[in-house]
Amino acid sequence: MKKIVSMSLLATLCAATSLPAVAAGEKIGLLMSDLRLERWQKDRDLFTQAAESMGAEVFTQSANGDANTQISQIENMISRGVDVLVIVPENGEVLGNVLAEAKAEGIKVLAYDRLIKFADIDLYVSFDNIRVGEMQAEALLGLKPTGNYFLMGGSPTDNNAKMFRQGQMNVLQPAIDAKKINIVGDQWAMGWSAEAALNIMENGLTANANKIDAVVASNDSTAGGAIQALAAQGLSGKVVISGQDADLAAMRRIVSGTQTMTVYKPISKLATTSAEMAVKLARNENIQSNGKVNNGTKDVAAVLLAPIAVTKDNLDATVIADGFHSRNDVYNP
Repeated sequence: MKKIVSMSLLATLCAATSLPAVAAGEKIGLLMSDLRLERWQKDRDLFTQAAESMGAEVFTQSANGDANTQISQIENMISRGVDVLVIVPENGEVLGNVLAEAKAEGIKVLAYDRLIKFADIDLYVSFDNIRVGEMQAEALLGLKPTGNYFLMGGSPTDNNAKMFRQGQMNVLQPAIDAKKINIVGDQWAMGWSAEAALNIMENGLTANANKIDAVVASNDSTAGGAIQALAAQGLSGKVVISGQDADLAAMRRIVSGTQTMTVYKPISKLATTSAEMAVKLARNENIQSNGKVNNGTKDVAAVLLAPIAVTKDNLDATVIADGFHSRNDVYNP
């Protein structure tokens, strides 16, 4: 009864002061896998700004690399009564049960950047991740068409890591079959950790007597760890190495010549598109998707954006021109 009286009083006050009653905005729960990484901090800020500009309220939590923590955080968002869950999954294969709880409460689910598998979700917004892997392999193969290749995968619990590897192998397999290149190592860095990549690369160099010509690293964090190991052996800048995410440290490495390339995924486009889609889901408005991705449970409607390969030659025209990093930050650290 108190709630009814107070709402009635609010309406009376608004009428008396000639102010319109303010409707409550859509509530969006933004669940991030790990805000300790530079990449995801940018996503959070851009998404929140875009969603709030459309009148929505965003609640953010970070699992900091722990899948069980993320499950608890999703449960917390369900209890808050959010309209939509936007999730960057830490482990995209273990959320089926908790998301079934969300769906039972009428909450929509959007998988952000990483696909959530074996669950009933409404939308997947990401980049063409198979194409990302193809770009990484194409860049290295163009510079090193023969030699020993080391595959540095991302976290094995991240479905994107597997999609990147699929794209990499689309390009590398013909060269392997033709015996032009030889895969001398194939490891996965748990949690996309630079420390894990450092240890993997140290062991790989030891096992191959330093005879490695190319490292297909799936993101900039793992590339950074691998480059640290290469530098200790005097191989930094001599071994071609890929990356992804256009992290500032990676941009500086590309300028200095220790990292060959990265794949820039315009995060502003991903974040603003996802915010727009989340608000539309909350309002039950029509979604214009451009593809479908099977997640093991259903064919999920998808909005897939185009990634961009970045080297020293086009860094200014892409990452800096977009304002993702400033020229001064890249060239004058």
